[in-house]
Amino acid sequence: MRAGHQGTGPGAITPDGCAVELYARLPVGAEPDVIVAAVPAGARILELGCGVGRVTHPLLERGFTVTAVDESSEMLERVRGARTVCSPIEDLALGETFDVVMLASFLVHAGNIEVREALLRTCRRHVAPGGCVLIQREGEDYHTNLPRERVDPSGFTVRIVSSEPVGDGAHSVRAEYEFPVSAWTQTFLSRPLTKEVFEEALAGAGLVVDKYLTDDRTWVRAVPAS
Repeated sequence: MRAGHQGTGPGAITPDGCAVELYARLPVGAEPDVIVAAVPAGARILELGCGVGRVTHPLLERGFTVTAVDESSEMLERVRGARTVCSPIEDLALGETFDVVMLASFLVHAGNIEVREALLRTCRRHVAPGGCVLIQREGEDYHTNLPRERVDPSGFTVRIVSSEPVGDGAHSVRAEYEFPVSAWTQTFLSRPLTKEVFEEALAGAGLVVDKYLTDDRTWVRAVPAS
């Protein structure tokens, strides 16, 4: 298990504390709609941190070609219809580029600054000329509007219980997921990023914001800096 990360509950747990069985149960949210509106039809997409394919599968259904990357072989076993690559994102070097590189699931908020920098370099390394990088950020009140709870229409409850500073700007976040017959927890490190710090991090990797795609600025389209 990666330092500062842990998970509990039935089934396999990935190095960052994610439960495979949990993610296999989570419904698809608005992510595919945001992505479709931001990229060309039929684009070749490199999805970094694809998990069980919760977003991968809707993108395939909408005509995109997806290369799905995750460090967990147990997660990748659930992905269908996409080329899969088992690798830590920060070490990925496929020797090819894509129309779209996607870094969702708040991965840009990695607790370790060096890991964040490596994630963004991977994005820059794999985006084609004229292509773009889609990044999902935490909401601006992610670490302050606590505790909070959401009951999903499909019948489960998710709680973000706490976010405690642990030094050097990182926070330890605890999340709980309750289903009618199962429950999981995840504790992970997250680094809050203001808009300014986020954009500085992009610049360090040779990227620049092209457009904030949602009103809350949680989805961003970035492009290679000229």
